[in-house]
Amino acid sequence: MAQYRLPAVFMRGGTSKGLVLHRRDLPDDRREWDRLFLGALGSPDPYGRQLDGMGGGLSSLSKICVVGPPSRADADIDYTFAQVMIASSHVDYQPLCGNMSSVVGPFAVDEGLISADGDLARVRIHNTNTQKIIVATFGLEDGRAAVDGDLEIPGVAGTGAPLRLDFMDPGGASTGRLLPTGKEQEWLDVPGYGPIRASMVDASNACVFVLAADLGLSGHEMPAQLDGDTVLMNRLAAIRIAASLRMGLATDAGQARAQTAVPFIAFVAPPASFSTLSASTHTDSDVDLIARVISNGQAHRALPLGVSMCMAVAARIEGTVVHQAARQPQAGPADLRLGMPSGVLQVAATVCREGGAWRAVQGGFYRTQRRLFEGAVLVRGSALR
Repeated sequence: MAQYRLPAVFMRGGTSKGLVLHRRDLPDDRREWDRLFLGALGSPDPYGRQLDGMGGGLSSLSKICVVGPPSRADADIDYTFAQVMIASSHVDYQPLCGNMSSVVGPFAVDEGLISADGDLARVRIHNTNTQKIIVATFGLEDGRAAVDGDLEIPGVAGTGAPLRLDFMDPGGASTGRLLPTGKEQEWLDVPGYGPIRASMVDASNACVFVLAADLGLSGHEMPAQLDGDTVLMNRLAAIRIAASLRMGLATDAGQARAQTAVPFIAFVAPPASFSTLSASTHTDSDVDLIARVISNGQAHRALPLGVSMCMAVAARIEGTVVHQAARQPQAGPADLRLGMPSGVLQVAATVCREGGAWRAVQGGFYRTQRRLFEGAVLVRGSALR
């Protein structure tokens, strides 16, 4: 059977990795993309390893970015994100991946899709999943995106060149409203489990937040511990489904279950000392909030950046469970320091009140990125039929 050669670049963006493709190299018919992406990453794989493709068996390693010419005047480039499921034949285009967003600007410059000169590039990215603008600012070396630098991000060994991502007006990315139910906090009725306090917020990605204590947890649990607790994971899945219905993201439980990414579910806890996956330790003074996120049915080893952005916005909205758990700045704006399994992540978020309602003005953070491989990914011919 002949294999199809698809030009591709394999890149790390923040704490994720994935394939980056030119829009021009993909079929015009979007309905053909799913089979192509599944074949490229090796899904579905009942063993959960994606050994017959480029995926890595984790949600953070099963991603594809498509980059092409802009479809709106205020952008330099279009970016479509695809989350490829591991065990099923499903590709989700609802969520935004903040980590992989960091590769889009450098890819566009290095591939000649846009021109940049001098020491600094500023690329306006239109994310087609959310219809929002992301501004990437990064250094240049000899006309290409800089790679070497001294920025260290938790979850990634070594250092790299800093890249700033600014999410403009991120509220309502999935539902059209920053607070989809109109409430900062409410009791969410979860069939089979009863009510639980929850905040449903939509900034960059729609999320449902609950308190770790309300789940009988400390908030410091490691991903393997969470993944191995079937009772807990089933409860979290039920909360996510109930929130999806409450937020209007799905019309019935079956549809909510099939939409495996949005809304993400996270539980939060007040600042406390904790250990990381690398066995380093942090004290309660190092962080403003402790958080754990479930992404596509798995406990995330770090934090999805789109979720981190939503969490930072929620922390600045009085009345949410996130605001309740987080240490608030003493004076003036300050980054929110999130304690997670891989360390501490700093996220900036600005919110305000307009006409009696909350508005997310902007959010941002720093990432590193690196091009790992360039050439072609080989996809079995059957994936295209």
